[in-house]
Amino acid sequence: MITVTYGKGFEVQPLQFMQQSVEALQEEIVKHPQYEPPTEHLFHGGMYCRQVWRPAGCVIVGKVHKKEHFYMVVSGTVKVTTDEGVQTITGPFLLCSKPGTKRAVYAVTDALCMTIHRVDSNTVEDVESELVEDDPKSMFTVGNKVKNLEIEVKS
Repeated sequence: MITVTYGKGFEVQPLQFMQQSVEALQEEIVKHPQYEPPTEHLFHGGMYCRQVWRPAGCVIVGKVHKKEHFYMVVSGTVKVTTDEGVQTITGPFLLCSKPGTKRAVYAVTDALCMTIHRVDSNTVEDVESELVEDDPKSMFTVGNKVKNLEIEVKS
């Protein structure tokens, strides 16, 4: 048996690696037509819930979140990026997300997922700036609306 000990700087950093992988995926899927998921926004008692429906085969890459929040797979099965890597999750299932989280979600089956946040805002526009980092590369604008991006095809 061989034991290898690594020095400082060689520690595993799954969150940073996973975020880089999600960003690389985003750079590729932005080259294709985008799906605009039906999204419902609910506000109640200082909380905000975003419900996102997605059909089987759909991939959605989110934005970097500024605050802790809950991410729930309500129904269906998805493959989702987490701090521990890509996990296959069948709802109902609840994840706790940390600040700095940027997820990619692939719907294995039709699925309903939601995020639940404590907020000070009470409009979708204000909650967007409160909860997520600005991301010029994102495929979505406020409220999960697809940006009108021109796709350059190189021959």
